[in-house]
Amino acid sequence: MKKLGFGCMRLPMIQGKEELEVDYEQFNQMIDAFFEAGFCYFDTAHGYIGGQSETAIRDCLVKRYPRESYILTDKLTSNFFEKEEDIIPFFEKQLERTGVEYFDYYLMHAMNAEYYQKYIECRAFETVKQLKEEGRIKHIGMSFHDSAEVLDKILSEQPDIEVVQIQFNYADYDDPGIQSRLCYEVCEKHNKPVIIMEPVKGGGLVNLPKSAQLLFDGQGTGASYASYAIRYTASFDKVFMVLSGMSTIEQMEDNISYMKDFVPFTEEEFRLIEGVRGILKEQDIIPCTACQYCVDGCPVKIAIPDLFACYNAKKQYNDWNSDVYYNVHTKDRGAALACIKCGKCEKICPQHIQIRDYLEAVGEMFEKIS
Repeated sequence: MKKLGFGCMRLPMIQGKEELEVDYEQFNQMIDAFFEAGFCYFDTAHGYIGGQSETAIRDCLVKRYPRESYILTDKLTSNFFEKEEDIIPFFEKQLERTGVEYFDYYLMHAMNAEYYQKYIECRAFETVKQLKEEGRIKHIGMSFHDSAEVLDKILSEQPDIEVVQIQFNYADYDDPGIQSRLCYEVCEKHNKPVIIMEPVKGGGLVNLPKSAQLLFDGQGTGASYASYAIRYTASFDKVFMVLSGMSTIEQMEDNISYMKDFVPFTEEEFRLIEGVRGILKEQDIIPCTACQYCVDGCPVKIAIPDLFACYNAKKQYNDWNSDVYYNVHTKDRGAALACIKCGKCEKICPQHIQIRDYLEAVGEMFEKIS
């Protein structure tokens, strides 16, 4: 199976009578081009595009192609069930909306420490295993947004999980808030195949600083900036699928051009990415190196480097996942605006960062509603 997957959280849209609607004509063209190039993996979820993603999959994919010709992934999202008895009806609703009789992959969606407890209490893992035994799910997995430590705990306790979907790209590789590399290494430890989401960081790795553009342009290949981002993630051994949220036929054609006959990164290309990553790090508004010295002495237990990483990502890339990770890192920990201004963190910071002022800016971004 080729490594490029069609992520259906972002699709071509047109103005309808009352709201933006999926552009079926262009989506059909993109699906046709995807198949013609030998790709077959589609990823959706009930909440994507306000519920339109599942029905667009039904109308543009399922009604037009035989079931055995494609692989379809859907997800069990915690927002849509409150107790064990809710799960099967929700699952059957998803089958109905997508028009299929089974899902090839069914993922526990956006898993973190808090949601994990809910899935345990609602016996979600047992229910999904039952659905697999009935043939209505082929493979059980989860998409994940939390620390590598939490991922290790879940995979240790839930051996029936077969695949893990993580946020992974060259900008997030060593990011202390997202922990892409560490999460990938946990998947390696447990021998779980990896699905990649956000390989282009929501488009942020296309809109690069000029100095980073010059590094790529200097290769003389004419390759798009997106191609470097997607090929980078696909070059890791445990990665079996890289999702790309494509909203135009031009994006589709670009992705196909380098993933149809995928060539893994060379050592020279990995070194090139190191240079680009260094440039991106220099763009950080808060020059935190994530040494963690400030964390141990914080009386309100603020995960300062993690919150600074969320702030930098939000400022630099307008990354919507920054809000997700901010909530992860403030769950059972102090939020930015909980800072009591004691100054212990600043006394120990080797970078001499004005931490108290920056925490106030972080709180303004993530906590205060205008």
